[in-house]
Amino acid sequence: MDDLSPECHSGAGNRHIIFGKYEMGRLLGQGTFAKVYHARHLFTSESVAVKVIKTETVRKQGLMEQITREIAVLATKTKIFLVMEYVKGGELFAKIVKGRLKENSARKYFQQLISAVDYCHSRGVSHRDLKPENLLLDEKEDLKVSDFGLSALPEQLRNDGMLHTQCGTPAYISPEVLRKKGYDGSKADTWSCGVILYALLAGFLPFRDDNLMHMYRRIFKGEYECPPWFSGDARRLISKLLVVDPSQRITIPAIMRSSWFLRGLKTGDRGFLAPILLKTNSLIDMTENNDTTIETEKPIRRSKSSPRFYNAFEFISSMSSGFDLSNMFETSQKSESLFTSKCCASMIMNKLESIAKKLNFKILYSNQNEYKLKMEGISEGRKGKLLVTAEVFEVAPEVAVVEFSKAAGDTLEYKKFEEEVRPGLEDIVWSWQGDKSS
Repeated sequence: MDDLSPECHSGAGNRHIIFGKYEMGRLLGQGTFAKVYHARHLFTSESVAVKVIKTETVRKQGLMEQITREIAVLATKTKIFLVMEYVKGGELFAKIVKGRLKENSARKYFQQLISAVDYCHSRGVSHRDLKPENLLLDEKEDLKVSDFGLSALPEQLRNDGMLHTQCGTPAYISPEVLRKKGYDGSKADTWSCGVILYALLAGFLPFRDDNLMHMYRRIFKGEYECPPWFSGDARRLISKLLVVDPSQRITIPAIMRSSWFLRGLKTGDRGFLAPILLKTNSLIDMTENNDTTIETEKPIRRSKSSPRFYNAFEFISSMSSGFDLSNMFETSQKSESLFTSKCCASMIMNKLESIAKKLNFKILYSNQNEYKLKMEGISEGRKGKLLVTAEVFEVAPEVAVVEFSKAAGDTLEYKKFEEEVRPGLEDIVWSWQGDKSS
């Protein structure tokens, strides 16, 4: 664990403890700029995966924007520790390396993959690096999509409504991305899904060649052959996925209506939707060597209760105007605003109470959550009294998220409230949701 030193302190028996919470274990895997370790929560014994990202390496390769997008917190220090769900089953890639899968097994994984991709595309997000190495399996053999470092959000579209960054893994990349012209990220993902399905059924890739340029030529032309053991329905679906012209390529909804895809699913069965995305439990920003935030094995002091944890995937959703997953199942637009703060939760709550009093709002406290309160206007508005809920969430030991939402009253009056409350919060705000200047 040399890459953890000197920030990571060792306890008895040379145990490596980060933040007094997690005991670091074996190396699970590594990439160009990060290593992933198994770790155990000291108090709950929960297994997690910890990705350790070296920011200097990231900066040298010009990938800070992608990493920032993956974790939604800009790293300005030497390392970032990203604590994630530990998926015991490993990569789907490991199964393909052993040989082709039976058609029913391949179909199950493909159903879950398409469900995950559909989920992301419905929110305007393109993954752009779909491959078996980024598809993990849990103990129930359910698939988890991981590594959104190259994903694209709606605000990255240019004036032509297209993406222009050439990225992805060569064997899975679509022809339109290779051409370095504008492309639709969702259609590029669909091509990658076709390559993955082929690999699951064949045990090898459709466009394989030791010479990269030769492989690209085959991708440009859509030249591949299906092995004789492919069923007729599987061949037909793959032939609609691996179409060079993206405008003629099958869409995700059409895939989900195809006979091959529907086989084995009961009417109305959406159970395979549940496990699709890898959970990120916590974000830990490491400081410089002279100002370490790593603690030894002493317990963390907390009040009787702590702010509700704000999942990092919720965080990236909320801080991006085009990736708001919280409203996915709501039929009406919710009036809310959100900011991040480096202040402790109790200080934030005191500030919120002070602001409410200055604006002549009545404070209503929550009996179940001491980090949540409601502010009620004293005057009747167009739709009664304005009622605003404010809640503090924990993202990491040094980062909190504060969410305002309109519980009752008129939306325009809520917008006016937001304008009035912002100046008084300047000294505790790190970044407001959607602010380009932050």
